[in-house]
Amino acid sequence: MGVFVFLPLVLPLTAWPVARLAEQRLHPRTATRLLAAVAGVSAVCSTLCLGLLMIVGTAQLPGNPLPDSWSDPDVRAALPYDEIAGRAAIPALLAVLVSCAAAAWRHVRVRRRVVAALGGLPPTPVAVLPDRTPYAYAVPGREGHRRLGREARGPGRETRGPGRVVVSTGMLAGLAPAERRALFAHERAHLAGRHHRHLLTVHLAARANPFLRPLRTAVSYTAERWADEEAAAEVGSRRSVARAIGKAALLAPRAPAVGLPALTGGGAGPVPRRVAALMSPAPAGRAWPPVGTAVGLAAWCAAFGTTVSALSSANSAVTLFLVLRGAASPM
Repeated sequence: MGVFVFLPLVLPLTAWPVARLAEQRLHPRTATRLLAAVAGVSAVCSTLCLGLLMIVGTAQLPGNPLPDSWSDPDVRAALPYDEIAGRAAIPALLAVLVSCAAAAWRHVRVRRRVVAALGGLPPTPVAVLPDRTPYAYAVPGREGHRRLGREARGPGRETRGPGRVVVSTGMLAGLAPAERRALFAHERAHLAGRHHRHLLTVHLAARANPFLRPLRTAVSYTAERWADEEAAAEVGSRRSVARAIGKAALLAPRAPAVGLPALTGGGAGPVPRRVAALMSPAPAGRAWPPVGTAVGLAAWCAAFGTTVSALSSANSAVTLFLVLRGAASPM
């Protein structure tokens, strides 16, 4: 394996430049997909790296259940600094697994709680709740269905289709008719783009590798910008969407539950930037930036770092498998 086994742990640093540049220069749709893919692949590779290191480290512990041959000098020689790195990987991998499992369970629990709260309502695309507290968010539905709200699933079950929009009467009361249309268009864009998948991917990736946290912040912003642009294209007025975002942020400054895309985008932090972007011309829909530009160079660096991480992880896994197999084979 050599030093290549350590590369997936540190190569996520190559994605940092593109995180900031993608927010400013790339189309929000391209930025969201690119950063989510980079975060997901990098997290899987770094976790696999910790797993490989843990195998070597666990085999050195007395009383371990692994074959004795796995602690042979030939196996340890495949890993630089095997005594330190191997044993340090054991608590690190356990911490990653516990953190990701807790985040995933919290996400599932929030989804179930929201769906249960909407279980008694008709399975319509929009659920208006009689609540004076202003809020609006998108609740993803069951995957693999195109129809929305055609079949009732019963209390506490998700409706078929991409999901539904939940809005309170308090939020609707604070918006003008044009702004309400912008609100609904924004939330429908979240559902159509499956933004909850991207948000969950970067959230789990940041739990798996702290170096990926800037990508989580960036995707949270670009997903909202993606929905803003889709809403502006649907209603035909960028100014109406900007006003809806600003008013919604003032009415409901607190963010909804994690994993549920909302109009305010997680609080007032990125709202001024989103409003400023909507007051400017629409971004170009170029799928990939030219390599000669700063954002293009950063994007290629992130793609290169991700590719190297994947290749390093695959190489280390195959190498360790062959070394362990050779050590276990009878002479």
